[in-house]
Amino acid sequence: MRERPPAVAGFFYPASQATLTAQVDGFIAGGAEPGATAPPAILVPHAGYDYSGSTAGLAYALWRGADIRHVIIIGPTHRVGIEAIALPDAEVMGTPLGFVPIWYEGAKTALDFPQVVVSARVHAEEHSLEVQLPFLQRTLASFDVLPLAAGWVTPKAVADVIEALWETPNLGVVISSDLSHYHTYDDARRIDAETIDQVRALDATIDHDQACGATGLDAMLLVAKLHGLRPRMLGACNSGDTAGDKRRVVGYTAFAFEHPEKP
Repeated sequence: MRERPPAVAGFFYPASQATLTAQVDGFIAGGAEPGATAPPAILVPHAGYDYSGSTAGLAYALWRGADIRHVIIIGPTHRVGIEAIALPDAEVMGTPLGFVPIWYEGAKTALDFPQVVVSARVHAEEHSLEVQLPFLQRTLASFDVLPLAAGWVTPKAVADVIEALWETPNLGVVISSDLSHYHTYDDARRIDAETIDQVRALDATIDHDQACGATGLDAMLLVAKLHGLRPRMLGACNSGDTAGDKRRVVGYTAFAFEHPEKP
């Protein structure tokens, strides 16, 4: 079986199974109790857990006990540039909590699109997708994943792939993105507040200076608008709040994309 082993365990999150379990469970416990219906999509950050894990936990808390069996994860490529959307050359992805199977049928459908390729090199050290796995492992009972690393493609190219799989039963979508990078604390709060307003308005023109995962985020905003989903902010902060240094910070937010409540 072809494996994509953990690349950032011990760096972005603990390498110890026991420590990782306790940390992730603590982050998830900090969120609200899940409702009767799990949101079909969430936006979460992907920095080191000490920086953004508490924010990510706010979204994953809403998936506790949810009957989600297939998860599309969309994140940016940080280390290897590519004019495509990359799938890993693997059948499973690993973390200290074990291996997660790749969604075979989802990958097969995605590869029908010319913008989707297989690239072990893109995924080898990419953290934006890997750091989501322990949260899913501690939230969902049994699931597989479709990890999509979005390179230099349009948001519509990503949205088309999501849309092709949207009607799959028991589907969840994770958009992995931090917000602004390396501004002062006050400047970051102002910039991120504007970006958050764009998310609320389903304004799919967010750029990569506002959010490193802007391509996937804009794609989700297109899909949300098409399906009448409403974005609800669960929380926001930056590394100045969690790590203390306010001179150069990175912003984080968590959102749930939900179906409107029926009257």
